[in-house]
Amino acid sequence: MEAADDDVLTTLAAQLRKLRVKRGLQVGGLLQRTGLGRTTISKALNGRDIPSEETVLKLARALKADAGPLLDLRQKACDRMQPSVSHAVVRRPGKPAGFLKRYLDYVVQRNSHLTVVGLDLSRPDRARWPLDAAYLSLELAEDQPHRDSSDTSSPYQTVVCRAERALASRRRMLVRGLAGSGKTTLLQWLAVSTAKDKLPGELSAWRGLVPFALPMRTLVRSGALPSPDQFLACVGAPMAGAQPPGWADELLAAGRALVLVDGVDEVREADRQEARHWLEQLLHAYPQSAFVVTTRPSAVPEGWLAPFDFSELSVRPMGTADTSLFVQRWHTAARHGATAAEQAQLGDLENSLLVTMRAERDVAQLSTTPLLCALVCALHRDRRGHLPHSRMELYEAALAMLMVRRDRERSVSSNVELSGHQVQHLLQRLAYWLIRNQQTEMDYARAVHLIEDLLPAMPAVVEQGDAETILQHLLGRSGLLRQPTARSIDFVHRTFQDYLGAKAAVEAHDFPLLVNHAHDSQWEDVVRMAIAHARPIERAELLEALVERGDKEHEHRSRLHLLAAASLQYTTEINPTARTMVTQRASALMPPYSLNEARALAALGPMVLDLLPRSAEGLDPEAAGASISCAGAVGGDQAYAYLQRFIPTLPAIAHQFGLVDVWESFDAVNYVHDFLLPQGGGESLFITVKNSAQLAALELMAPIRRISFRLPVTEDDLMPHLSAEHTEVLNVDEGRGLRSLAFIQKLDRLENLTLRGCTQIASLDEMAGHPLTNLGLTDVPQGFAWESLRCLPQLHVLRLYTQFPWSSLQAPPLPAGLRSLWLGPQTNVTIEGLAQRKELRELTVNHVLQAKELEELTALPHLKTLHARELDLQCAPCYPSVTSLSLNPDGVDLTLDHLPDRFPNLERLTLGCHSRWNPDLSPLLALKGLKLHIGNPVHVTGIDRFPADRLTVTGDRRIVS
Repeated sequence: MEAADDDVLTTLAAQLRKLRVKRGLQVGGLLQRTGLGRTTISKALNGRDIPSEETVLKLARALKADAGPLLDLRQKACDRMQPSVSHAVVRRPGKPAGFLKRYLDYVVQRNSHLTVVGLDLSRPDRARWPLDAAYLSLELAEDQPHRDSSDTSSPYQTVVCRAERALASRRRMLVRGLAGSGKTTLLQWLAVSTAKDKLPGELSAWRGLVPFALPMRTLVRSGALPSPDQFLACVGAPMAGAQPPGWADELLAAGRALVLVDGVDEVREADRQEARHWLEQLLHAYPQSAFVVTTRPSAVPEGWLAPFDFSELSVRPMGTADTSLFVQRWHTAARHGATAAEQAQLGDLENSLLVTMRAERDVAQLSTTPLLCALVCALHRDRRGHLPHSRMELYEAALAMLMVRRDRERSVSSNVELSGHQVQHLLQRLAYWLIRNQQTEMDYARAVHLIEDLLPAMPAVVEQGDAETILQHLLGRSGLLRQPTARSIDFVHRTFQDYLGAKAAVEAHDFPLLVNHAHDSQWEDVVRMAIAHARPIERAELLEALVERGDKEHEHRSRLHLLAAASLQYTTEINPTARTMVTQRASALMPPYSLNEARALAALGPMVLDLLPRSAEGLDPEAAGASISCAGAVGGDQAYAYLQRFIPTLPAIAHQFGLVDVWESFDAVNYVHDFLLPQGGGESLFITVKNSAQLAALELMAPIRRISFRLPVTEDDLMPHLSAEHTEVLNVDEGRGLRSLAFIQKLDRLENLTLRGCTQIASLDEMAGHPLTNLGLTDVPQGFAWESLRCLPQLHVLRLYTQFPWSSLQAPPLPAGLRSLWLGPQTNVTIEGLAQRKELRELTVNHVLQAKELEELTALPHLKTLHARELDLQCAPCYPSVTSLSLNPDGVDLTLDHLPDRFPNLERLTLGCHSRWNPDLSPLLALKGLKLHIGNPVHVTGIDRFPADRLTVTGDRRIVS
């Protein structure tokens, strides 16, 4: 690190220490308030390393300081660590270098500013916010499957981290986010940072790439989606004609391009498949280049680009720290160029709003995205500290402020004087045309023509100018329209287009049109806002029509019924009959009963929280757990408030309900105090740690009996949280940092150990003699000393999810007293030779058992439990000792006719179903007393014949579209 870097870090560390002293906080106090680790805090306070942006944000919040200047110092330190090459022209291929430099300069200039809602519309030059100040690193979440398929409690884990870290080491990403969540700003920041070669250290692998920012709404206006040589022309880049032949193709083919495709949701639903095909062709032609695609959550199905190795990430709602930082930055930008009196007033308003957001949860819930937070800031300023209390009131007040009041109250003169109603009527016509034609941009000439058609009915407007004069006034003074290119216009944000278009639809009585398009994600917000705009009798008509269409169309039933239910929150008055219809249909979809259902519902956004059960009383464990998982997947302060109402109604055995699984979605320390400690903390719960904030908060729950570390750890990270007297279960999911297992000898009460990815552990000899009874191994290194398994004399359960150097079980040095053996698909081993394990009582395999293997099982007299993917029941021998059987077939041909004969003493049967398997359960009635557990019974015959006290159904009972 250079001396200049040291100077910047020294300044940053000195500022943090000064703030700590000013607040009278010791390091222990910072640990409690931030959830950070002691080492992380120590490094930040002493300037030994560049802290992450998340660390700076948490320290600033704990120290009640403006994070902006601290983040600026951090960024300077990051910048100085990067190679000082102007535009990195040397590192980027392309000919000639002069054109590349011109293009990169253009990307920077075009994307370096944002229009900030309500910042200062009396001065258009002040309504633009530098991207450096506007960009806020939001949190992105990704659902990742558990690496250990033995973990049946949850098939996936949600990993949440800051955008830079989430995007690191990836080349293809689909980013989902609600309207105004910051998706477009993220792509702008990526484009500018890449063009300036100033990406943070986390994204060092992307340095040297050339960005192509491609808004889908602009691309579709050009007809066929473009090939690389047309990228620049389609987005209106003025140097497109000077582009050297083959220039873009060369960059993409060499893997030196970053393709940023914004707003798949902004093209018509019918055209999205064409957009996917276009992306597919680009990916096949240019597999080495990087792609980031954004969309609203419900516009495309889950896994839409998964066949092309895209990771799916979701923008999380802003939490308290992000909201506070955004408020501070908004007011800092507003103070730029203001008078001393205005600056003082803005300072007072900033402090007042921060206090209001902490004290009034309704205001905090209105501020969970950058757009909404900007609206709140603008209205708070405009109304001298008085704020609306609902989202529709917020939009209505914002439109009034943006369209008329700001000009009128600041005495801004204009050759055209329009009333608020006149402006709104004109804008509604433009918005509704865009919505009906499923566009988010229109030609300038089309906008002039639409206004021209409307003017004969507005004589007071005609007197003030022709259609183009009126359009220019709307562009310059309404604060809602903008002109991204000389020949196109759009709304400053899609939310305003939807709000105004919905009002136009209601005034035109176009209710059939709204209902017919309600299944389309582009129309969801329009329908909700139309219901809010409508009169009570019209509102009932709309809701009833949504329900009736859902009743008729199975494909869209869940989405339509949920949309109707979510729209109830927008209604102030509603016919009781209509409300009953809506709530009855919603009750059939609530609560969720599986993690898949929870994830599908969470994709609908915060609105789903109003539909979840308010209490856990009367819910079975699956429903309670799925409700918690759904709230966790939504995240944000509103979800936290929901859990504060819901969790106190849980039974005492809360660890069975996924309570710990959603810990990572919220502030680690607060969640421990509010939820985990009241449920017994480390004494009662199985604690799962997925990030550094949770790791730092573990000391609050000591002692801990059962714990799983699902983040990279070393022995030094583990030992402060383990106890010789208490630790019974230990799972290490990312063990590449472990160099030794000697520390296990200190854990006298440890019974169950799982090691995953411990690439530096080649033997278990350091654990020799330990009374461990249950061991799981995943991804052991090549050359692992398998004979060291025999050094654990009391080992009874062995779980293997790793490559095995044997093809059968004839020779492996398995422990002598083995009673339970789990063989994951990674082992790729047959069970031939298992007959010599006479003490075996439980067997789990993840393949289809063949004839020789089925015969082998008859030699196991004590075998009680068998878990297999599938077996040939027609050819299988009889297994009188087996009392518990699990089958999870991939195919469609498995029938259950012979099962009672092959397993005559079966007491428990678990079946994993899927949409292609349609079994008949009737033959199972021959097994008297059999308890049947069935998951995901999409198409099952005979299930109604089983007594309720012998049947348990879990998983996806309904399909949520």
